[in-house]
Amino acid sequence: MLTKFESKSNRVKGLAFHRMGTLLDRFDEHEGPVRGVDFHRVQPLIVSGGDDYRIKVWDYKLRRCLFTLLGHLDYIRTVCFHNDYPWLVSASDDQTIRIWNWQSRSCVTVLTGHNHYVMCASFHPKDDLIVSASLDQTVRVWDVTGLRNKTVRGMPAQAGGPALNEATGATGSGSVVSRVNADLFGSGDAVVKYVLEGHDRGVNWASFHPSSPLIASGADDRQVKLWRMNDIKAWEVDTMRGHTNNVSCVVFHPKHELIISNSEDRSIRVWDISKRLGVQTFRRENDRFWIIAAHPEQNLLAAGHDAGMIVFKLERERPAFASDQQRLFYVKDRYLRTFDFHNGRDVPSISLRRTGHVGTTAGILARSLECNTLNSTETLLLLCSDAEGGSYELIALGVDASQPIESSDGKRGTGMSATFLSRNRVAILDKNRQVRTTEVALDTHIQPDADTDKGLGK
Repeated sequence: MLTKFESKSNRVKGLAFHRMGTLLDRFDEHEGPVRGVDFHRVQPLIVSGGDDYRIKVWDYKLRRCLFTLLGHLDYIRTVCFHNDYPWLVSASDDQTIRIWNWQSRSCVTVLTGHNHYVMCASFHPKDDLIVSASLDQTVRVWDVTGLRNKTVRGMPAQAGGPALNEATGATGSGSVVSRVNADLFGSGDAVVKYVLEGHDRGVNWASFHPSSPLIASGADDRQVKLWRMNDIKAWEVDTMRGHTNNVSCVVFHPKHELIISNSEDRSIRVWDISKRLGVQTFRRENDRFWIIAAHPEQNLLAAGHDAGMIVFKLERERPAFASDQQRLFYVKDRYLRTFDFHNGRDVPSISLRRTGHVGTTAGILARSLECNTLNSTETLLLLCSDAEGGSYELIALGVDASQPIESSDGKRGTGMSATFLSRNRVAILDKNRQVRTTEVALDTHIQPDADTDKGLGK
């Protein structure tokens, strides 16, 4: 995990990324905890929902609340804008899901069917679908095609819900009878398409894959489940086990075939979708995790925990590289590659399967690469990686490094970092933060130097 930003606060249970990366403001109008937030993709809007049963829509440029949506009868767990339509969806402990038109400031439909708290609800990124998760141990997929045909093209909404204008204090108009009927019985414009059953305890989160017909869910049974759907049915693909407490949130990585989950067991786990195996685990000492969010464009993730939030990357996007006067050496896809500046050839030189690779989707753990330009008889490289908590490897390619070979004859060791001091001497920072030097023989075997291995960091 590469931590990019961390903040301390009270428990964080709602997160959303904006495409900008600057701190905007703080908004304090909810009465009690806020559990869900989201940014609009285009407009300068934020939506929030909290334990005061209210949904507030804010203009973050004007730095004020525009209006409040009323209708839910219990805590609001999540709120989410639609990517294209003037909709937002909310999930509540009152066992309902509501779709609101934020332009008309009214509720356009109420989805009923869950018989316990609805922990989350979100729109599909492309199709007219909504996925929801509930403590009734089910995940539901809702088809809102009828609602889109009825309302998005300018048809009036049939199910009303009062909107409180922050400036005037007036509420939106609508038929009281139709509103009560919709609240009690739901609307026929949005129907349940699939009910996914398989978790043994309440489901806390469910997410759509950004491009494939997949759903990921996490529950109090400590399991992460992967589901697949088509036009006529949905079914369970596999179950991923490893968390030791309730799974709080599950999302798909937007750029890699990975699932990221976090839990009350104080860990974030990364799962390979194709292998259905855990490939990385990150832990905190004392803080339980509650929410996780993925940036829509950048390779960034954010997680909320008991003491604040953290923004991080799973891997470095810039590869480890080094160069001499004629060639560029860099690490990519388990290989040390060589690019010749003169003829433009780019070839794999050495397989790096021993450098602690954690799976092709998660990337290699190489941290830095250094070329010994003081040695003219052979090409010596030092590769430092995060494998085994920190390790280094000395790689000898010979003068001509353009011919690919299968494995390295290098010498490995553990240490936080290493660097060349001269043509045949290396300094190593070990895990105790002590510096020692070693001599590099021309046959690439490292021999400790008794005169200089004296713990220079003391």
